[in-house]
Amino acid sequence: MKKALWFFFLLSLVLFAQDRELIPLSKTTFLLVDKQGNEKFVDMTGKDFILVSVREEESDGRFYAVDRDGTVWLSGGISSGEEAKFTPSGVWEVLSKKRFYTSKKYPEPDGSNNMDYSLFFTKHGHALHKGSINYSSHGCIHVDDRDIPTLFKWAWVGMPVLITRNRYMDFARPDLKRIYRSPKRYKYPRRGRSGVRF
Repeated sequence: MKKALWFFFLLSLVLFAQDRELIPLSKTTFLLVDKQGNEKFVDMTGKDFILVSVREEESDGRFYAVDRDGTVWLSGGISSGEEAKFTPSGVWEVLSKKRFYTSKKYPEPDGSNNMDYSLFFTKHGHALHKGSINYSSHGCIHVDDRDIPTLFKWAWVGMPVLITRNRYMDFARPDLKRIYRSPKRYKYPRRGRSGVRF
């Protein structure tokens, strides 16, 4: 019975998949469905990678930095393309890193850098970069300015970047609870009557 349910689950995902889809099965295992409907299992065990669950109705709207030991050690909100086709699903890799970058296709009127901390992952110019997570992008992944410097420093050229239109939070939640739990309460030394600590 369990195998039959698993089969129907995978079949339904394949039937309703977009041109290319990446479906999380566990924290480090994914099902990749290509444009022709062919399936391939992707195992990221033992590898560092960045996973982005795009900002759409059935997704998380977050990035996840996963260490080679399988720990989600950093996560934050993102914004992605305003239409589904703008941000491509699939398995990519960091093609280049640019600390300061100005978009040639969508530059800022004042000429300022609008894509700082860019991690380019497609030949069409898609990148994770610093940007407002309150507004949709033209296809890039906007990462909040508090998170992107850490992610940029950790990533390297060739690092896998996985983009999914499905939820990943169920797999990441146990790690994130450990990392982002309430602040520690410190005990201070007792004070004597004279106010001196001992």
